[in-house]
Amino acid sequence: MDSPFLATTVFLAVCVSCLLFFSTWRKMSGSGKLPPGPVAFPIIGNMLQLNLSMKYGPVFTIYLGSLRVVVLYGQEAVKEALIDQGDEFSGRGKLALADKLIKGAGIIFSNGERWKQLRRFALTTLRNFGMGKKSVEERIQEEARFLVERLRNTHERPFDPTIPLTHAVSNIICSIVFGDRFEYEDQKFLTLIKLTEENNEVFRSLLGQLYNFFPTLMDYIPGPHQVLVKNSEAFTRFVRERVKMHKESLDLSCPRDFIDAFLIKMEQVSEGSSPSPFAVEWVIPIMGIYHSVQDPNLDWVPAPGIYILKAKPCSPHLCE
Repeated sequence: MDSPFLATTVFLAVCVSCLLFFSTWRKMSGSGKLPPGPVAFPIIGNMLQLNLSMKYGPVFTIYLGSLRVVVLYGQEAVKEALIDQGDEFSGRGKLALADKLIKGAGIIFSNGERWKQLRRFALTTLRNFGMGKKSVEERIQEEARFLVERLRNTHERPFDPTIPLTHAVSNIICSIVFGDRFEYEDQKFLTLIKLTEENNEVFRSLLGQLYNFFPTLMDYIPGPHQVLVKNSEAFTRFVRERVKMHKESLDLSCPRDFIDAFLIKMEQVSEGSSPSPFAVEWVIPIMGIYHSVQDPNLDWVPAPGIYILKAKPCSPHLCE
């Protein structure tokens, strides 16, 4: 082996070792006020270590890649944190993938006073439009009639029931957030559902989880996680288009849906001098409301069909 090549190899090995040592030292030096925990390995952190509660107790600190995590193990530790000290632990943890898309804004991933204001406004507004109340039954019954008609149009041929059920649930949410239901074959409506489903799959995928642990590295690796930004931009354009339509026909005394209520709230706080979550980045809270209501509902959509298929014997009313 040539001496220059050997010297270069040794030099690079020393540099890499120094970088790894510096990275580990930096992590450990910044954890003086944190609960105890094991020494983190370079790059992977403590991802390969298990059963740490037996050595470090019910509260300990670990590293998942470059992400520092404080673990609460056991019912007593969780109860003390989330119930006895709920105000101190009410913040949202940072996820690199979410920060990349919404920069810590919106109702899902925001923190502090911003989150409290948005949450209070969103809950009040959604209740006013029927969420969690009997008045929402009118929207559900209206959509059920369209769903039944669509099922009849299958003419008893085999089909995937998840698709029409997903469209029906999404339409009820759209009627509250955007003020209108969409035809089941509407291309914008189908694109909206596709974007939501694709983003959900990426967030739950292995690459999506790895991005939260190694965000800098994953930015340079191709994969489905790179689609999130494009999907988010497309969804933003859709929301901006709907908001523009609402502004043109806005009646301050009669809000028709969540967007109208949000625009009215923006008018009310626009004269204030302090920054407000209703005055900046207004698209993100509206997007967050749609996703926060839509995502958990779509998770249980296939359940009724699966129950009917598995039920033995099948109830006559269910089979009908």
